[in-house]
Amino acid sequence: MTTILVVDDEVRLVKLVRAYLERAGYDVVVAYDGPEALDVFRRSVPDLVVLDLNLPGLNGLDVFRALRQESDAPVVMLTARVDEGDRVSGLELGADDYVTKPFSPRELVARVGAVLRRSERTAAPAIGLLRRGNLVMDPARRIVRLNEREIDLTPTEFDLLRALAQHPGQVFSRAQLMSQLQGDWYEADERTVDAHVKNLRQKIEADPRRPSYVLTVFGVGYKFADEFA
Repeated sequence: MTTILVVDDEVRLVKLVRAYLERAGYDVVVAYDGPEALDVFRRSVPDLVVLDLNLPGLNGLDVFRALRQESDAPVVMLTARVDEGDRVSGLELGADDYVTKPFSPRELVARVGAVLRRSERTAAPAIGLLRRGNLVMDPARRIVRLNEREIDLTPTEFDLLRALAQHPGQVFSRAQLMSQLQGDWYEADERTVDAHVKNLRQKIEADPRRPSYVLTVFGVGYKFADEFA
């Protein structure tokens, strides 16, 4: 059974989220502060973490940094609407999604399901390798290599790169990219897309400020280069 770790200091909220996630078929473990979150994570090894950024003992961003040193488990952040800076920081660290408070528990369950589907690494039907310049993607095994070196991407970064690389030269709006990654029900947020693109460029571009693969089309969105030096 898929295990979800829910971390928040609001006891009532944790109980509500836990009930909805368990109703959806997940096994749920909980923590109410930063140090406890790390302890429970190490003991339970969850498949996904729902992490509030405003935690006692150790704030959510510090918890997230610690988790990322130990695991690539997907993380869905919980943030207050006024905490835009923390939300962007979390995305830049590699969070897979975020939900702002107050939120619908059903929406959170849907987000969790979408992130888990993206992170699945189970066997898939044979799909040919995508070769773009010195970049090689293996969609079936979800592996990316650049100059023969494997690149560690989050599930969201991988799917973003694949969506672009499968159609070199085609321009995608931010809304189109979010629709492909999350589904049509998702309300696209331009800052979310931009944060994931920034992270991706840091990993695959020789000079992220002058990208060769993922290009910006000003006023529209992004495209994957159709020509390489």
